[in-house]
Amino acid sequence: MYIVSTFEQSIYLELVITAIEQKGISKNKIMAVPLEKRKQARAMYDSLHRADGVSMIDLAAILGTCFMLLGTVYGFVLAWGPIIWGIIGAVTGITIGYTAKWIWLKRQQYQTKPVSAETVLIIHCDEKEGDMLEQLLWEHLALGVSRIDGSRPL
Repeated sequence: MYIVSTFEQSIYLELVITAIEQKGISKNKIMAVPLEKRKQARAMYDSLHRADGVSMIDLAAILGTCFMLLGTVYGFVLAWGPIIWGIIGAVTGITIGYTAKWIWLKRQQYQTKPVSAETVLIIHCDEKEGDMLEQLLWEHLALGVSRIDGSRPL
């Protein structure tokens, strides 16, 4: 069986490898694969096939609706009428909402901690050692742990 886990590039990775070796797992059954960090900045706009989990239109839709409603209501007493003022309010709200969200996301990018590189740790072990290794990996702050049954082909 294989135990697969991921760690941030830190001292905890070195400590868990040492602890695994002390539990009797030989070095040739442990493989650590460092992953490369993203070199390009993450795209800020959603698209159909590469959604990044950040919605740019939620605030724009909310403010567009609110400003459209206000423009329509007050358009009854203004010169151009409710339809024109409703359209003006919608365009104004959408523009303000989109711009505010864009500025907020730009500031969040500078304030967030950069993602450190991760390392995938793959351990070949017996079935009886699996629970002990999983517990050991979780104790040393693994980001994720999974088992792969070694009897079936990969």
